[in-house]
Amino acid sequence: MIVEAVVAEAFATNCWVLAPGRNSECFIVDPGITRPSIVSAVGETLRKYNLKPIATLVTHGHLDHTFSVVPFSQEYGVPTYIQSRDRKLLAQPFLALDAGGASAAIMAQFGVTTFSEPTDVRELEGGEKFSLAGFDIEVIHAPGHTAGSAMFTVNDEYLISGDVLFRDGIGRTDLPTGSSSTMAQTLLRRVLTLDDGLNVLPGHGAVTTIGRERKQSPYLQLDYLEAMKRERQGRDRG
Repeated sequence: MIVEAVVAEAFATNCWVLAPGRNSECFIVDPGITRPSIVSAVGETLRKYNLKPIATLVTHGHLDHTFSVVPFSQEYGVPTYIQSRDRKLLAQPFLALDAGGASAAIMAQFGVTTFSEPTDVRELEGGEKFSLAGFDIEVIHAPGHTAGSAMFTVNDEYLISGDVLFRDGIGRTDLPTGSSSTMAQTLLRRVLTLDDGLNVLPGHGAVTTIGRERKQSPYLQLDYLEAMKRERQGRDRG
C-alpha cells in the first residue's frame, strides 16, 4: 500500500496520495497552495509509482486545502468529492476565512482574485460508504473547524482527518463557520468513538493514531471538551 504526503509550500498542508500499490489507481486528498499549483509535485509521486488518479477527496473548504483542486481536475479529468456544506467554498473560499488574513495576503502576492469549482463536483453528506481505487471509504461529517469538515476512513485502517485532528492538536474554531462547541461534539461523538488502531493522516504535521491522541492529546480529554462546550454556551447567552 502506498500512503505518501506531498506537502504544499504554503501552510505545509499534506496532500495525501493513496494507492493499493504500484501500477494501480489512486486518489489524492486536499491539493493545497503551491505556486502555480501542486499538480507538478503530485505528478512526480504519480510517476514514481506509475499511478492513475481517479478522484480528489477534500476534507474541508479552506483555501490551503483546495487551491489546486481545479488544476488537478483539469490535468487528470477526475471528480472532486466534498461535504455539501463546504461546497460553496470551492468558488468562494473567503466565506470561511478572515478577509485580511494570511490566505488573502498570499493570494494578493499570487495575483489571484477569483476562484471556481472544478467541472465535476460530487457532494457528500456523511455516512456514505463507497469503493475508490480499491479501498473501502466511509465518510464522517465532522463539523467544528468548518461547517462542512469531513473525515474519511480507509479500509478501517486509516483515518484521513483533515484539520479536525492533528498529532497533539485539533483544528482552530475561530474562523467563519467554525464553532468550538460543535468541534467538542465532533471530538466526543465522531473521533473518540473510533478504534485506537486507526492510523491518522492529518491535514498538517505528522501521522499519529487514535490511541495515541486519546491518551496524550490534551484536546481529547473530557475536562477540556466540556470547557469548550461551556465557553460557547456562555458566549451564546451573552
